Amino acid sequence: MTTSPDPLPTPAEALVRRTADGTGTVTTASTEQWRDPKRYLWLIGLVVPSLAFVAIAGWVLTGWSVWLWLGPVVILVVVPAFDLLVGLDRSNPPDDVIEALENDRYYRWITYAFLPIQYAGFVAAMWLVAGGELYGDQLTLADKIGIAVSIGCIGGIGINTAHELGHKKEANERWLSKVALAQVAYGHFYIEHNRGHHVRVATPEDPASSRLGESFYRFWPRTVIGSLRSAWSLEKKRYARKKTHPFHLGNDVLNAWLMTAVLWGGLTVWLGWEILPFLLVQAVVGFTLLEVVNYMEHYGMLRRKVGKAGRERYERVAPHHSWNSNNIATNVLLYHLQRHSDHHANPTRRYQTLRDFEESPVLPTGYAGMIVLAIVPPLWRRVMDPRVLAHVRGDLDDVNVQPGHREKLEKRYAALLRAHAVAEAERALEDQRLQDEARVEAERLAADDVVAARCPGCDYVYDVAAGEEREGFAAGTGWSQVPDDWCCPDCGVREKVDFVPLTSLPA
Repeated sequence: MTTSPDPLPTPAEALVRRTADGTGTVTTASTEQWRDPKRYLWLIGLVVPSLAFVAIAGWVLTGWSVWLWLGPVVILVVVPAFDLLVGLDRSNPPDDVIEALENDRYYRWITYAFLPIQYAGFVAAMWLVAGGELYGDQLTLADKIGIAVSIGCIGGIGINTAHELGHKKEANERWLSKVALAQVAYGHFYIEHNRGHHVRVATPEDPASSRLGESFYRFWPRTVIGSLRSAWSLEKKRYARKKTHPFHLGNDVLNAWLMTAVLWGGLTVWLGWEILPFLLVQAVVGFTLLEVVNYMEHYGMLRRKVGKAGRERYERVAPHHSWNSNNIATNVLLYHLQRHSDHHANPTRRYQTLRDFEESPVLPTGYAGMIVLAIVPPLWRRVMDPRVLAHVRGDLDDVNVQPGHREKLEKRYAALLRAHAVAEAERALEDQRLQDEARVEAERLAADDVVAARCPGCDYVYDVAAGEEREGFAAGTGWSQVPDDWCCPDCGVREKVDFVPLTSLPA
């Protein structure tokens, strides 16, 4: 006797519920009932690296130079329009499909395919810039600048592909991440983002977290210079633990820069030094596109310090520390980057499994549309500043404020700030709870029988007997000898105090 399959849940049965850790929402649908509604939409992401060929073909067929500016037109006009027209997608994969989705190689091959298309378009564009002819047509100076800007836009979105690959544990994907970054000479992002930004996100110390009242034009030099310094400092510190200088090929800043030197050098030898200004233009456009996205992801967000005096640390990153968006068009182009809260909670999680959080602050539109606002500071402040203050219920102590701007904000938003009337007692209780947890965890970590410690975020295990050579800890380095400010080398989110001590190695 056969039984009919279970019917699909009714809307009432499919109401969202909180996950086990109480931080997000997922549907109650089962594995058999749920299918990824965006499974084939992810292929649209490959349209981006193909824009170089579309632009060149449009120019050849019509003779219109405007085609060569297709990159900024798509990012600043077409995608924002699609975000407004197509709408939102707040669907989440249920818990019981996460593992299967993670292991479905279809999704990772989409990210792999981005790179050869990206570089084929890049090389073709540089060949044209250097004087290459198609059907007798050559580029004017304005045309060359246009194609360089468009290629830079593609390279900037390529950084997002590098971002997706660079967070994974597989060595080949981390290597591909550096390859994606080579075009725009931003290889140090691989180190700074994973081990710098994810540790310091939403704090004044993070050069990639923008402050309330800070325009993008003030943020840009601070983040570009700050991220470079941070990346080098992180690698220098890692090699110091190995008791050696940082000038080794194993230095992930140096070997990433070397990829750019080889790429640019090879193109210059082949095509001539005349392409160098255009290589610089596309690089600046590319990493500027990255940094404007960084600017909007944590604008005004601030993690509080918790713990006893002298042993304070920033509270764990929570969903309310990142701005999110569920606009479909930008999400499929950027591999769910707009579900930024889940990404910070689970950095190694693949894009197709990232979830929406109800408690996360939401941008008024997708990242593409927000870029348009960010480049016009008065418009950005008018839209975003009230949203930041509403998110923190008017408490400026919960805001990362641009130095010197607090008094201006208090005057401008006096009525909104006066409305703040809650949460001090609740926050004090929560701070005390975190302090108690940290104390209990520290006492457990100090136990003499600890032979290993496991990261609760990504399951990385520090084995005392084996040590961790890549972090500069020799075999036999005891858990108590690992510095308190050390973070998980795989996810970059959990600090030593968060690790779970083990009295025996996992099977």
